[in-house]
Amino acid sequence: MLKIGIDIGSRNTKIVIYNAQSKRLEFSAFHTTELSITEGVNNLLKEGFAALNINRKINTLGVTGYGRKLYRDASSVLSEISCHTAGCLYYFPEIKTIIDIGGQDSKIITLNENGKVADFVMNDKCAAGTGRFLEMTALRLGCNVSELSLLAEKSTQDLTLNSTCVVFAESEIIGMLSSSIPPEDIVRSVHRSIAKRILAQMSVIVWEQPLVFTGGVALNKDMVKCLSETLNSQLLTPPDPEITAALGAAILAK
Repeated sequence: MLKIGIDIGSRNTKIVIYNAQSKRLEFSAFHTTELSITEGVNNLLKEGFAALNINRKINTLGVTGYGRKLYRDASSVLSEISCHTAGCLYYFPEIKTIIDIGGQDSKIITLNENGKVADFVMNDKCAAGTGRFLEMTALRLGCNVSELSLLAEKSTQDLTLNSTCVVFAESEIIGMLSSSIPPEDIVRSVHRSIAKRILAQMSVIVWEQPLVFTGGVALNKDMVKCLSETLNSQLLTPPDPEITAALGAAILAK
């Protein structure tokens, strides 16, 4: 029995095709979110169907993400909190806290002993604790976001960004570049700044280990390292952290 999960994010739209009988993830992919939500989702569906040689419609399709209400052909419209939880539990049934950092927001989700959502807190107002900060940094350094982790691993200085706002931090980064501070040290300072923002976000709820780090930012290995050090806790990361919510949407779809 195949089910589809779609996560329509601010940056990327993700798809998962999930076999509910064998509990296997059969296919996953993502594209940049298009102006036409329906067209973007349909393109991903065509790609998935072609990859699995499917020539029939799959009626069970769950959709989540910021654009979930813009796609009209879903059988289930689901919250991001529930989908991230289901997707992370698929990989790590023992987790108690989920840290999700995406392109435009960050979420902390705590679970009870039964694996149900106990509490959550979301930051969708300030870019300082989100992937947007990394995008701005890459733009200023003239590199791709995917290159930031390798750059930061070469850092030899322990620098601190004083600004807690991305707008002011951008000016601070420009000042660092003008002072000939190496890009790798700037990137490491940005990673640590994001980690501190996440720690502050987590301070308003009761959380415990084990923790899982998911979302597109979790692809950045140095960000994982800095967040782990800031929280003084080991972080679990899914094999493909960007598709966690789409996987959860497929699991929960009815």
